[in-house]
Amino acid sequence: MSIVGHGIDIVEIARFKATLDRKQSQFESQCFTALECQIADEAGVNRVACLAGRFAAKEAVLKALGTGWSQGIAWTDVEIQRLETGCPSVALYAKAKEIANQLGIDTWLISISHEESYAVASAIAVGSNLVS
Repeated sequence: MSIVGHGIDIVEIARFKATLDRKQSQFESQCFTALECQIADEAGVNRVACLAGRFAAKEAVLKALGTGWSQGIAWTDVEIQRLETGCPSVALYAKAKEIANQLGIDTWLISISHEESYAVASAIAVGSNLVS
C-alpha cells in the first residue's frame, strides 16, 4: 500500500453559516447529497458544523486526488458518509471515481474535526495496485 495523495482543508464556520443563510436550498443541493443532509439533520444543533466539516472533507478529498474541482467533478461526486461507528468515510461517484480508479486509489483515510469557530478535515488517498 502506498499513499497516493493527501489533502487538508479548514472552513470558518461563521462564514460557512452566512453562505448557508444567504442561499440555503441552492447551496445545499449543489454541494451535498441527500445522505449528507440527513446526517447533518441528525446532528441537531451542530448541523452547521457538521455540514462545514463535510464541506472541508470534500475539499480535502479533491486535493488528495490532485484535481481540485476541475475536470468536470461535481460537489456531489464526493460523498462523505458515516460508518456505524460514527467515523466518516468517503464514497466517490462519476468523474471523481473515474479519476481515483485511474490513480489506483482503493482506500480513503479521512478525519473531520470541528470546534466553535472552525471545521477541519484531512484525507489520505491510498492505493494498493498503483498505476505506473
